[in-house]
Amino acid sequence: MSPTPSPTSPLPSFQDGSIDAILGHAARATLPYKRANRDEGHATAFWFNELIPSEGAAGDGEVVRQYLVTAAEPTRVDLAEITLRPELCDPAPSAERLVMTGFADGWTPLPGLGVAVLPASVLHTYADRKGWSWSTDEITDGVAARAEDLAGIGADPVRAYVLGHDTGEGGEREQAVVVGVLVRAGDGSIRWGGELPQGCVGAPVFTSVILKKNQFRLVCAGVALPADGRSPGHHPVATFDRIRTALDPDAHPETAEGGSTRRWWRRRAH
Repeated sequence: MSPTPSPTSPLPSFQDGSIDAILGHAARATLPYKRANRDEGHATAFWFNELIPSEGAAGDGEVVRQYLVTAAEPTRVDLAEITLRPELCDPAPSAERLVMTGFADGWTPLPGLGVAVLPASVLHTYADRKGWSWSTDEITDGVAARAEDLAGIGADPVRAYVLGHDTGEGGEREQAVVVGVLVRAGDGSIRWGGELPQGCVGAPVFTSVILKKNQFRLVCAGVALPADGRSPGHHPVATFDRIRTALDPDAHPETAEGGSTRRWWRRRAH
């Protein structure tokens, strides 16, 4: 049992509290991947659940549409390797890697955002075939930022955090919380300022919305994109208010490919 803090014990810092909240809510939400058989294309994807209206005749309740989200650029390879983090699998699989062929074809790019999404049914089907199931955290609809959550970001830097997988000295792809800032550029876009280690492109970017003294709400601002060369050390962030608009239920109809139908992974919301 932890000792009871004395009345003079310092409160956790705002930064430490934010990092604790990120790890508490999303530590099992990220997946590292790269181009298979090459030491290149390292990136991070993450699970996202979106609530959408029920399509049933009765219209009762809601369903959750589940997929992976990442930056579009690293997905443009035919053969990719996903690291199977044991804590995300139940029971832990014997394999440490999942090699996916036709990788680029599975992703749906969101026009104008630099973001791509992959129906989670692909990964659930793989796990079922191997005799285990995914046990993950997800960036939920309530944590994904809306426009009003990001309205306070201006020219003055706001503390922010990327939850991604660095390549590490030995390529072990350990998860890390990277501390930086968000700023709003003159064109209204939001950018990440600070270091973004190799392998963290595509990762979720978090910030905290202050409610009142010693209280804040954690939000996922969006997706870290590759640097575009406009500002050294700065990366664009595709924000979730724009991603939410692009993920309209009618924007990506089910399509038949090679005689089979690709479907979004859906489950009933509780």
